[in-house]
Amino acid sequence: MIDEAAYDATRLRDLLAGRARGFSRRDLFALAAAVGAGAAGLPSAPAAAAGAPIVKPLPPELFRVLGTNAETRWSALRDQGYVVPIDRFFVRNHTSTPVIDAASWSLEVSGSGLRGDAAHFSLRDLRRLPAETRVVTVECAGNGRGYFSSQQGQTVSGTAWGLGGVGVARWRGVRLSTVLRRAGVRRDAVDVQPSGLDPNYVTGGVDLGPVRRPFPIAKAFDDVLLAYEMNGEPLPADHGHPVRVIVPHWIGIANIKWVGRIEVSAEPLFSPWNTQWYRLFGPDFPAEGQPFDRQVIKSAFELDPGATVAAGRRVTLTGRSWSAGGRIRTVEVSTDGGATWRRARFTGPSRDGAWQQWALDWRPAAGAHELLARATDVHGATQPEVARYNTLGYLFDAVVRVPVTAA
Repeated sequence: MIDEAAYDATRLRDLLAGRARGFSRRDLFALAAAVGAGAAGLPSAPAAAAGAPIVKPLPPELFRVLGTNAETRWSALRDQGYVVPIDRFFVRNHTSTPVIDAASWSLEVSGSGLRGDAAHFSLRDLRRLPAETRVVTVECAGNGRGYFSSQQGQTVSGTAWGLGGVGVARWRGVRLSTVLRRAGVRRDAVDVQPSGLDPNYVTGGVDLGPVRRPFPIAKAFDDVLLAYEMNGEPLPADHGHPVRVIVPHWIGIANIKWVGRIEVSAEPLFSPWNTQWYRLFGPDFPAEGQPFDRQVIKSAFELDPGATVAAGRRVTLTGRSWSAGGRIRTVEVSTDGGATWRRARFTGPSRDGAWQQWALDWRPAAGAHELLARATDVHGATQPEVARYNTLGYLFDAVVRVPVTAA
């Protein structure tokens, strides 16, 4: 199993059948009763020395700050290259950014899925192993959540992201499979679960421990990286220093930052992050939640909602579209609220299928306008007019309406 939806469906069946270790169905119901779905709380005593919620500068022209998180302003990506510069890459923190000494850091690989005792790897050990560089998208599952409320009039819980909870970077590190082989994986191992060294997550007075989320051993041996560089630089603190997990094509929570331990298990593993959260709940879903699907298809203009453009002159609208399902095939743009559509021209490659940059020329008349961008990927997935509602506001994929003024 390397497909996220198939894996999550299998683990949901395991959970309901009582085949759960680490976080059982009883734990799930107890937590739901204590805090309610989607509740948020304050961090407990840190598992590592914690700094500020976010360490790097957050100038308002680059970021919109959302509590312990910061989303990239799309206007900050105009005239930028394919990858997002570190200084404007979004930050998703459950608690706060820990300050970790790379020289004393080590990664523990342990669990019932190993043939022997726990193995430990320093950063120097990892750097001595064969390295690989990949261009990969990391996107928060709640990216676009704010539009459930502002555009669809629906109540959801969680951080009210616009579309800035996504970024593409060039990640360099060692394949997780290389590390697991050195640790000695048993043939009956089924799950791998990385845990972060950020402060434990506490909600409703319940300490849920470190942020962690399992994925299948097949995915671990497929394309997962233990990354120690980002865009050619040592991994910055807010993005997982000294080492983070990069899980291509899976939702953002799978890409655990500040990884300190990886459990390899011969039994299915569970955590609050694949039971209480990161399932689809709501009136159209079963009480235990629907298995989480892979990320969806989205488009964004490289300007801020409410921006002013020059009237009567040629304006080049630019943007980016992306889909976890594959490369983007076409992008259509409307400058009149969806009455008419024109195809945008692609302005560069789609490296590793991460996203597609595009542009469209427009000569606006003076007054108010509403911009829309609609993408279709190579498998035929197209952005709908309305996203499917779920109470935690995941996987918003509808066409976003962007107001601008020409003056």
